[in-house]
Amino acid sequence: MLLPKSALGIIAVLIAGAAWAQQSPMPAEIAARLLEMGRVIDPPKTLALYAPLQQKEPYQGVRIERDVRYGAAERNLLDVFAPEPAASPRPVLIFVHGGAFVVGNKRTTPTSPFYDNIMLWAAKNGFVGVNVAYRLAPQSPWPAGAQDLASAVRWISDRIGERGGDPSRIYLMGHSAGAVHVSNYVSHPEFHEVKGGGLAGAIMVSGIYDLTAMPLAETQIAYFGTDPARYAERSSLAGLATTDIPLMLAAAELDPEGFVLQFDRMKQATCKRAVGCARAVLLPQHSHMSEVYSINTADTRLTDQILDFVKTGK
Repeated sequence: MLLPKSALGIIAVLIAGAAWAQQSPMPAEIAARLLEMGRVIDPPKTLALYAPLQQKEPYQGVRIERDVRYGAAERNLLDVFAPEPAASPRPVLIFVHGGAFVVGNKRTTPTSPFYDNIMLWAAKNGFVGVNVAYRLAPQSPWPAGAQDLASAVRWISDRIGERGGDPSRIYLMGHSAGAVHVSNYVSHPEFHEVKGGGLAGAIMVSGIYDLTAMPLAETQIAYFGTDPARYAERSSLAGLATTDIPLMLAAAELDPEGFVLQFDRMKQATCKRAVGCARAVLLPQHSHMSEVYSINTADTRLTDQILDFVKTGK
């Protein structure tokens, strides 16, 4: 019996999907659960999926300094994760957490593996890891995030050598609202406290780069303000399209559509640079939270890209 072309097409898609599931480093039950959740941002449910896969304290082979002050504000604190024993100077990976501009911290709870998981991965893969907290809206609106990152980069440039890091190889990575703060820091040189920004590269995971491209949520308005006339100048699109700092962009297949739109817009804008397009990675199967909660597990699709970005400089 001959099947119609439409049925053959459906069968081909199912076969391809099954093959991809077999090849994927994401556990099948997690992949199914994320797909069932869909394009949502749900930290508690996603955390529950990934916490069993992560290391728990006490961590072995890493020296940790917590709550080191880098600036005057109460939330100007950072954690440093360095390998034990100390090695020759290593590149530095700074991570900037998300939280919709109004919540969040460098550790989701005092006993949570997140975002220690990113620091542990960094220490095991040739970096000194630095996890940064920053001021939140509405008490600290734009440009507080970029200003805090400027202070953090200055502190790290001055002090990380004492902790085994190489101040000439600092990589700044942010997720969600953290990616917005990273992009604002990179794209607005007036905030830089270190010449040229002090970065060897910037990594932005599921950020927002053009505030004029879509209506802003209440939490975004709490940070960027209520005047739409200011949104273009407070965006990072134009500045990222001209910077010579190496850039990497990432987003998740199951991100809310606005983040994918921003990813595509930013990817196109960076291709106008004299140094060429930013590295751009759309992570299959992942959601807005799983893309960072999965770091330091067997799913290395994002971290493999980060390592190659650092190795090649593009």
